[in-house]
Amino acid sequence: MSTSPSSAPSPSTSKSEYYSSLPWFRRFLATLNWRPVVDYELREIEFDRREIEFEKRKIDHEQRMRQLENEDAQLRNDDKQRKIAHEQRMKQLKSENERLAELNSKIDALLFSSSTSSPPPRNTPNNSEG
Repeated sequence: MSTSPSSAPSPSTSKSEYYSSLPWFRRFLATLNWRPVVDYELREIEFDRREIEFEKRKIDHEQRMRQLENEDAQLRNDDKQRKIAHEQRMKQLKSENERLAELNSKIDALLFSSSTSSPPPRNTPNNSEG
């Protein structure tokens, strides 16, 4: 009884696929010849594969977390810069408002003093041009 090269399991073929590809009498012999070491080795290989996948996902997760932390720090920094710029703009507007209020009070004082000290100007063509 010779075995054909096509009945040898390939690395990508599972044990059940391999057994199902055998003729019935070879399947029966394979079940009688069951070796727990092979199953243990297959389980160990699967465990190692899953462990590698887990480690890869863990590394990806850590990289993503670092990326998110960096983005968060950048957004916080941008927000801080915007807040500083806003505060500076508010100070500038406040000083501008104070300056305008001071000018308004000076104009009001001038108008009040001119209205009490001299008669109001008449509407003449010469006065309306100036």
